[in-house]
Amino acid sequence: MRTVRLFFCVFCRRSFAGVRWDRFPLRYSKRLSWPVHLNALATRVHAARQNGSYFLDLTCSNPTEVFEDYPHAAIADALRNIRSFRYEPDPLGTQEARTAIQQYYGHRGIQISPERLLFTASTSEAYALLFKLLCDPDDEILVPAPSYPLFEYLANLESVRVSHYQLQFDGMWFFDFGSIERSITPRTRAIVVVNPNNPTGSFLKQAEFDRLLGLVRERNLPIISDEVFLDYARQPNAMRVRTFVEQSEVVSFSLNGLSKSAGMPQMKLGWVVIGGPEDGAREARERLALIADTYLSVATPVQAALPMLLEIGADIRHAIQERIEVNWGMLERTLSDGPAHALRCEGGWSAIVRLPATETEESWILRLWEECGILVQPGYFFDMAAEPYFVVSLISVPGEFEKGISRVHQIAMRA
Repeated sequence: MRTVRLFFCVFCRRSFAGVRWDRFPLRYSKRLSWPVHLNALATRVHAARQNGSYFLDLTCSNPTEVFEDYPHAAIADALRNIRSFRYEPDPLGTQEARTAIQQYYGHRGIQISPERLLFTASTSEAYALLFKLLCDPDDEILVPAPSYPLFEYLANLESVRVSHYQLQFDGMWFFDFGSIERSITPRTRAIVVVNPNNPTGSFLKQAEFDRLLGLVRERNLPIISDEVFLDYARQPNAMRVRTFVEQSEVVSFSLNGLSKSAGMPQMKLGWVVIGGPEDGAREARERLALIADTYLSVATPVQAALPMLLEIGADIRHAIQERIEVNWGMLERTLSDGPAHALRCEGGWSAIVRLPATETEESWILRLWEECGILVQPGYFFDMAAEPYFVVSLISVPGEFEKGISRVHQIAMRA
């Protein structure tokens, strides 16, 4: 080896002597179309924040920002009470922490085995690990539209492509199975379900669940089910399917984490529960554990504090649920007699508002900013099939939320 290194060094000196390396531009990965310029709205928002200008931000979904009485001290106590910081790495996570998550599901009438559970630093990381597990470069993942736009970035970073199937709205949201079947190709490696969906707030229904299981079983495809808003159903409905973890027909991966379930995005702990037949789930777990063991990204303190964090999170979750109901009720009342209206929402933290089709969505979004000082997310950000729509966070501070929606109503009435 020493001889090889010596030869390489001599060869390099002889071959590249006199080369002006500063003439060669630095090369970056082509996995992403790296953004160069801010769009018109982002430019205005950035300037306002830099200047300290006041505006009504109806997009914030960070519990640590929108609740003045957020329990910072209680979380600090949970970490302070950790008795041991001994590092005992386990790619699945510590047994004590996995048992705590088993109990979390048990309190909801959902039975899981800790042996089918694996921790990640976040749901985003869980997607990255699963794409590594299931895909080779240029394979495809089928994801819903509309939905959260992070999928394309996560997939591209793994050299995987995203293909979309449609959720349709006709008074309520439903799966377009024709678009699912048309979108499946020989390179499709998994179907992503977001349940309840963000931003539509729609849950998978039992008939859709049964049909989807039949479709993926026939094609031997796994399901990745994003269930981070599991705890935020607005009204009971016996036809809803809450989770894939208890089904035994196909291999599935159910994702959740402290960010939503406990309102603690700062604690950076997510998890994957593997569902399906025993043999398939065991093989998936072993392969996924090997990938996780390569990174070992989950910190010891958050696992050690997890039982206490889940207890604290129950109070945060209750506050979030109350906030959602207050803001949703205000949204419906304020828009009830005007041309702008909120689409039906079954769960989650977001609401979709349809605006009068008197101008384009982009024009509407900029107008709300310029004339009303309101920041909302455009529908195209979530791949809405039509326009004009915007999306707001239902955990916004109630006084600001009411003020912003009232301004939206007023300007829509003049459209």
